[in-house]
Amino acid sequence: MATKKMILDLDTGVDDALAIAYALAAPDVDLIGIVSSYGNCLIEQAGANSLKLLELLGATDVPVYLGLGHSSTTDHFDVMQVSKDIHGNNGIGEVELPPAKRALEAAAGVDFIIEAAHKYAENLIFVPTGPMTNLDAALAKDPEIANLIGNVTFMGGALTVEGNVTPFAEANINQDPQAADRVLRSALQITMVGLDVTLRTLLTKQETQTWRNLGTATGKAYADITDFYIDAYYNLGIDKTGCALHDPLAVGVALDPSFVKTIDLNMKVTSDDNNYGRTIGDNARLNEPTTNVKVAVDVDKDRYLGVFMDYLTKLFK
Repeated sequence: MATKKMILDLDTGVDDALAIAYALAAPDVDLIGIVSSYGNCLIEQAGANSLKLLELLGATDVPVYLGLGHSSTTDHFDVMQVSKDIHGNNGIGEVELPPAKRALEAAAGVDFIIEAAHKYAENLIFVPTGPMTNLDAALAKDPEIANLIGNVTFMGGALTVEGNVTPFAEANINQDPQAADRVLRSALQITMVGLDVTLRTLLTKQETQTWRNLGTATGKAYADITDFYIDAYYNLGIDKTGCALHDPLAVGVALDPSFVKTIDLNMKVTSDDNNYGRTIGDNARLNEPTTNVKVAVDVDKDRYLGVFMDYLTKLFK
C-alpha cells in the first residue's frame, strides 16, 4: 500500500487508457478509483471503457463511478466528429474488449471525490483529463475540499501554443470553460499539463511494437488501441511522426513534477465569444504575492518516455 492515493477523472479514450495503465504501473501510488466524464465519448461509454480496461489489466479492485454527463451550462452533450475520428466510435480505437464483470458503482462520482478528499487529504492526487465539470461540482457541494486535496494535476489548456479546437482553446477546457475557470480560481494547488508539453511528448509504432512483441493479450490490445490513435494523428495531419501522450503525461507529472518546467501564475479561463475556452494569466491577480497554478511549459520528453515505456511494458507482460 502506497501512502499517496490517486483518483483519475477520465473521458476514457485512447490516451486515457494509457493514463490508467501508467497509474496502475507506478510503484509510488495506489489508484483508488476512476470518475467518468464526457468528451472523447459519452459518459456511459467512458465508464464502460474504464471497467473493461481495468479488467484487461487485472485491476478489478478499482471502482469506477459516473460523474456528470454534460457541462455546467448545457443540458446534454454530443461527441464531436473529430473525437470519433481520433479515438474511434467506441473511444478505444474500435478495439472490442469483453464486457467487464464489475459494474459501475451506485454512488455518484462527485460524492466519491468529496469522501476521498476528507479521507486522504494531502495524500490525495486528483488527475482530471477531461472537462473540469466533476471537480467543479465537488467544490460547489463541499468547498472545504479545496484545502484538503494535496495535488490536482490536470491535462488541458494551452498557454504558449495554439489550441486544438480553436486558435485559443484546448478540447477539455473548451467542453466546460466556466467550470475550469472556477476550479483555477479556487484555493486548490494545481498543475496544468497542457498542449504546451503534451504535443512534444510523442509515442510511435516502434514503441507499440514492443508491446506486441510481448505476446500477451494485454500488450496486443494496447498496441491495437494506440495504433488506431497514431494512424488518426497521421491521417488528420495532427502529427505525422506519432501520437501525443496527453493524459498519461499528466499522471506522470502528478507523481514526478521534475518531468516538466513550470511557471507560476494565477490563471483564468475566458468564455467570451472571441476567446472561448482560453487558459490565460489573470491580470487582476497578476501582482498577488501567491499563486496557485503551475503551468508546464517544457518537458523532459526522453526521460518521461523512458519511464512510460518501462512502466507499461512491465505491466503488459
